[in-house]
Amino acid sequence: MQRVRMFTAACCPSLMRNHNFPKMFVLSKSYSSKVGKGEKKEESVLPKNLLENIHSASQQPDNGVIYDKKPFKIELDPEKTYNWCLCGQSKNQPFCDGTHKSPYLKIKLKPIRFKVAEKKDYWLCNCKQTAHRPFCDGTHKREDIQSIRSKF
Repeated sequence: MQRVRMFTAACCPSLMRNHNFPKMFVLSKSYSSKVGKGEKKEESVLPKNLLENIHSASQQPDNGVIYDKKPFKIELDPEKTYNWCLCGQSKNQPFCDGTHKSPYLKIKLKPIRFKVAEKKDYWLCNCKQTAHRPFCDGTHKREDIQSIRSKF
């Protein structure tokens, strides 16, 4: 069963105006991780972060707060560099909006900078507990994560 979340300027003009979403987020979709009848399961090979060995932020020992209990599907471009939110506080999930820099929140986590090898759809982790940052590895299916109340 798929649950689809659409953000469009037509249904949420104030949201688009107040948060200055990049154009690529205006028509983004998010799907549940459940596979329904007749649907194929996604490939099991996890993508690789091409910047993992260059930027030390991907080696942070801690995980952020759980933002959502399902991954976010988005088409990524190999020509671009992305910043994935690890702290779980960004209003532009799954990407960083700089919220971690607020001195009032005292967040020590930094975003994960990443690139992909090819242009295609990727599942980005929204529970922030993945061992393969920023890509979903199915950690959100654990019972301890599913029992926690997510922000979304």
